[in-house]
Amino acid sequence: MEKFLGLDVGDRTIGVAVSDALGFTAQGIETIFRKSKREDYQRLEEIIKAHGIKTVVAGLPKNMNGSLGPQGEKTKVFCEKLKNKFGVAIIYWDERLSTKAAQRTLIEADVSRKKRKGVIDKMAAVHILQGYLDSL
Repeated sequence: MEKFLGLDVGDRTIGVAVSDALGFTAQGIETIFRKSKREDYQRLEEIIKAHGIKTVVAGLPKNMNGSLGPQGEKTKVFCEKLKNKFGVAIIYWDERLSTKAAQRTLIEADVSRKKRKGVIDKMAAVHILQGYLDSL
């Protein structure tokens, strides 16, 4: 079985999650605070190599009517470069409401607002990847 990488790509951060070897569960591994494209891709390359990733599940932000907005376009450009640089397959997963679901999970776990800010993107990546894994 292969491991999958889940990404929640934003302008300031990239939430990162990875699946277990059997593809049952997603675990959040980190939030990359974006500095430059070069550094972003460098960190993702380290993660891809460390976990033997062949497939990336990227959250694709869509408008509520299903159309693709500016953030969705940015995500696709970022992921196409990721695919070309590292030879990984990209699966786009509708991420509408994943951040809201992650927020709800953290609030229910009584995580403070300040701490939520640091982990929300990683949790959103977990929701994206878990949604994909559950669909298999």
